[in-house]
Amino acid sequence: MEVVPAWAPALGFTLLPHAGGFLGSNITKREIPTWYETLQKPSWCPPNWVFAPVWGTLYTSMGYGSYLVWKELGGFNEKSVVPLGLYAGNLALNWAWTPIFFGAHKMGWGLVTLLLTTGTATATTASWYNINKTAAYLMVPYLAWLSLASALNYRIWKDNRNKK
Repeated sequence: MEVVPAWAPALGFTLLPHAGGFLGSNITKREIPTWYETLQKPSWCPPNWVFAPVWGTLYTSMGYGSYLVWKELGGFNEKSVVPLGLYAGNLALNWAWTPIFFGAHKMGWGLVTLLLTTGTATATTASWYNINKTAAYLMVPYLAWLSLASALNYRIWKDNRNKK
């Protein structure tokens, strides 16, 4: 019987969030030059090149935080259902935003998705705090970025509502 190396769960949890980001990046790359560039954006919109490194950093941080929670609670069990379930729901919402906003060009529904993502990220962070404070703190930059992303999504939706 082969034993899983001690580092494997840490690596798996840390890389997991990148899976949805990687899949969504194909949609984003296709839509930036053909659709996104035509949209009116506020002066404070970050340049396009900023998004990939920011998301890469945030996905790594939250993924490692999920590993810390999983490890602290002794794996997948009754105690981990809520904190890791909230996290899983958050990841699903996070990954859904790209096909909604970029793929379907549904800016309003993208905003709804982002607000739900922010809510589940907040609930995840709160649930992690009493389990592993480091894990909760690793979510703080993600929460800050979601706030910026929500404001940006709102402005893009508001300023481009009549655009097909």
